[in-house]
Amino acid sequence: MCGICGVFNLKLKDNVVAVATLEKMIQLLHHRGPDDRSQYITKRLALGFTRLSLLDLEHGQQPFFNEEGTVVAVCNGEIYNYENLKQTLLTHGHVINTNCDMEIIPHLYEQYGMNFINYLNGQFAIALYDSKREEMFLIRDQTGICPLFYTIKNEDVIFASEIKSILQHPSVKKKVNLIALDQLFTFPSIVAPNTLFEDIFSLENGHYLKISGGVAEKVQYWDLIYPKLNEVGKSVKQEHDYLEELEDVFSEAVNIRLNADSPVGLYVSGGLDSSMIALKASEFSTDSRKTFSITFRDKKLNEAKYQKLIAKTINSKHYEYEFDINDITEQLRDVVWHSETALKESYNTASYMLSKLVNREGIKAILTGEGADELFAGYVGYRFDQFNAQKGTKAVAKEELAIRENLWGDPSFFYEQNYSELQYLKLKLYSEKISVDFSLINCLNHPVICKNKITDIHLLHKRSYIDFKLRLPEHLLAGHGDRMAYANSVEARYPFLDAKLIEFTSRILPPNLKLKGFNEKYALKKIADQFVPEEIIKRPKFAFVAPGSPELIQEGNEYLLSLLSYERIKKQGYFNPDFVHELLAQYSQNGFKLNVPYERDLLIIIITFCVFLDVFDMPDL
Repeated sequence: MCGICGVFNLKLKDNVVAVATLEKMIQLLHHRGPDDRSQYITKRLALGFTRLSLLDLEHGQQPFFNEEGTVVAVCNGEIYNYENLKQTLLTHGHVINTNCDMEIIPHLYEQYGMNFINYLNGQFAIALYDSKREEMFLIRDQTGICPLFYTIKNEDVIFASEIKSILQHPSVKKKVNLIALDQLFTFPSIVAPNTLFEDIFSLENGHYLKISGGVAEKVQYWDLIYPKLNEVGKSVKQEHDYLEELEDVFSEAVNIRLNADSPVGLYVSGGLDSSMIALKASEFSTDSRKTFSITFRDKKLNEAKYQKLIAKTINSKHYEYEFDINDITEQLRDVVWHSETALKESYNTASYMLSKLVNREGIKAILTGEGADELFAGYVGYRFDQFNAQKGTKAVAKEELAIRENLWGDPSFFYEQNYSELQYLKLKLYSEKISVDFSLINCLNHPVICKNKITDIHLLHKRSYIDFKLRLPEHLLAGHGDRMAYANSVEARYPFLDAKLIEFTSRILPPNLKLKGFNEKYALKKIADQFVPEEIIKRPKFAFVAPGSPELIQEGNEYLLSLLSYERIKKQGYFNPDFVHELLAQYSQNGFKLNVPYERDLLIIIITFCVFLDVFDMPDL
């Protein structure tokens, strides 16, 4: 829906920010909201806002206030249950002047205090100030769909939807966060609150930051909670009862995300998740919708056959973008600029080109299928767990067992890779400046989850919880989703991350209906039987893998090769240039390929980190 930014002083000092600085912060968010922009400045608070108009196109200007003007808020996102909440507020005497969903936020706060967040079903990042209590709140939605970043400098809390906006404040200095860099080599993504910028933090999903009495305190208001082992399987419900309820909550999740005063489009990948969304959406309207897909010349990657099947079934106006390796090299600087981080693969480039196509066709909001794999055991790791539980696991070195115990509280749990082996590899990769004090930046020494949350729960739920924390918010939703969609002024909406659907899937749906034997997403496939073509349901899961660094290097692109020059790597001081050039020589060999995701593409992280240093003008180490 928009971009938000602002500054609030911890000590309530006057003249919190120069108008020119706020203007620069707002300008850097223009792509998130090209339809309107505004600012609100008092002695102690400055708020900036850019708008992407989707509801009540004429009257959605922010900030919004309560009746007395004592509560003010700027909000990014959508509240899908706002009509019901609005009616409740009206019965309590509140005055609502527009049909914009975000107008209810200050009134909900006035009515329920901070408990109002628990009434929201949507995707949102909110900055709210209560002038009576002199309290400021920064709030991020339950699953982390909408990003919100902040830093505290000279007693000023500086915040924004994107880091580039924060960087416009004169108190903010740029420096690489080495722990975050190490996380990027180790986990599916950087893990909040870390970002690749030192001292600039990503507010974790399901959290809010309360600023009161000169103190900033982070509060967790939501988490993905799975039942304990002794609670699993106690229900007397039959399978068909679960499936019927699942279809009901899924149908509602799709329907409420179609609400807008401008057309809503559909991403169609050819897989189960996006197909279910597209076909369900077609049930709620006879109007022909626009659908969008990425295609490839390489037949091994191309899913156009299945994409066109879905488009034909729902009679959509279908648009394709044929993705080429040249798109990666040509768009990489823009993609890293919008991502605000180095990348683990080139997939973001495909997402970027797809949203550009959506924008070109006049669509501002799109439905997409992220979240299903994490909730319904869609990744191969869930099947590995099932196999190992039946066949047993191989012997594991003591050092690796100790790392797993430290990370997950379970030495038998394997997630992604052997961390002890990776640790030795990273020591070769990093420069001497980093390696000499490696223990200080070694991300394995810094907790990434609360281990108590995954103690004594089903193994499938354990992996789901970790995926939800390490893979979904900052990687799939932020990097692939929000940042690549909003780069082209498009809002992505996620039916599988609906609050009611998550509640049902995590608390009620038993694990054996998520993974039945080795059949992933069993429950989804069962309800899909009623409306999705059989070819989609029965096709093997297809893991889309964009071209990696070997393909890019073998193309001989001058810019990429210049980024990896020995002198440049040595001057920057982050990596060992000898080891980088060993990798470069290996990856440059004709026909060399990596079996992604089972083999690490170290060089794509190095390349995109060098692009990151370049586009953000980051200092050498």
